[in-house]
Amino acid sequence: MYNRRKFIKNTGALAFGGILLSKTGFSIADAPVKNAGLQLFTLFGVIDQDVPGAIKKVAGAGYKEIESAFSMKGGFYGLKPKEFAALLKDNGLTWQSHHVLGTPFKMPAGAKMPNGADGKPITIPKMRNLRDDAQQLIDEVAEGGASYIVCASISHGTGDELKEAVDILGKAGEAAKKAGLTLCYHNHESEFKEVDGKIPYDVFLSQLNGDVLKMELDLGWATHSGNNPVDIFKKNPGRFPLWHVKDIDKESGKPTEIGTGYIDFKPIFAAASIAGMKHFFVEQDGAPKPFENIANSLANLNKVV
Repeated sequence: MYNRRKFIKNTGALAFGGILLSKTGFSIADAPVKNAGLQLFTLFGVIDQDVPGAIKKVAGAGYKEIESAFSMKGGFYGLKPKEFAALLKDNGLTWQSHHVLGTPFKMPAGAKMPNGADGKPITIPKMRNLRDDAQQLIDEVAEGGASYIVCASISHGTGDELKEAVDILGKAGEAAKKAGLTLCYHNHESEFKEVDGKIPYDVFLSQLNGDVLKMELDLGWATHSGNNPVDIFKKNPGRFPLWHVKDIDKESGKPTEIGTGYIDFKPIFAAASIAGMKHFFVEQDGAPKPFENIANSLANLNKVV
């Protein structure tokens, strides 16, 4: 969880003016600062210390939209859905999306829990998941007024797990649709590695239609896995309403501030209409100086796109 396993048709004909793209409502003139979003996992480890203060800093850095994630305080950073939505609104932010697990959390083989301030391994509260708690999670997100519920990860390392993942996502997608939400799937690198001769990411896209499951492409992890996001969009146009804007350091292979890694965001953002992108969220897993990092990333994003 702490290092979660490891962006208009092509614009030859588009001028960098104020051309509104009818498919998504997204304009190059709007990108990226005006409606930039932040995935709050970037603040993991600090946000729970002062939730109102952290949200105020996020708004002060220039972000306008929020995607929430797991909190050590439980719920939505210790708040009920409507309370969290009200806090965001009071700071000029809109709550667009929330991340949940697809299957129960388990540490990767050989990994250990990081130590807390007391030097002892931290203990995390029970995390609900779509397999066991889908309706409750969906109802809470709907109550808060967000539009998307995103499966942050799901077990898919074996053929049986992959089959179960499709079943879980299918049922959750139908339930989300009934509640007025859209279910998306967020990738890491593992979804692009073969499992019993199949690529899990391709399986999710082919076995579940766009009415049931859409995707939140993590641009950093997709690129780092050896794939081109634009090619992914072209193969499945309109399936990617959400993006994670993540840069990757070339040497370490770890997330870094936007503009300091090797991801070329310009051609990706130019393909926004092909993707069907409606919202994007800056994310830096394990950000060493979170509030400084998110401010730098937003400033740099405006330069590199």
